[in-house]
Amino acid sequence: MVELENTFKALGDGNRIRILASLLSRKELCACQIHEWLGVSGATASKHLNILMRVGFIKSRKNGRWVFYSMNSDHRSLQTLVRWLKKEVTTSLELQKDLQGLEKVTACSLIELRRKQRLKASVS
Repeated sequence: MVELENTFKALGDGNRIRILASLLSRKELCACQIHEWLGVSGATASKHLNILMRVGFIKSRKNGRWVFYSMNSDHRSLQTLVRWLKKEVTTSLELQKDLQGLEKVTACSLIELRRKQRLKASVS
């Protein structure tokens, strides 16, 4: 019962749904790309990513200083969720527009993106 409750809690936030939809469309994203696209602090993005990892929906891999996230294809219930999300992406104009914003973020190199984020943080 606790596992089911945690799963619903993980799906109970719009930013976490956005992260899952983004990972369906891009297969893998760097934490800095997710943080930039969501428009939240790095700590908030990290919190969302950790919740999704705890329930097993996503996994991470580290490559040097970069942490990349992707869907966890080993999760037993994920295929049902993926089918539902794909349907939502194709029928939701809001989600499609949101994912177009992701294209702008991923068009930038990771190094350039981090430089912009550091500059923005130093000005704030």
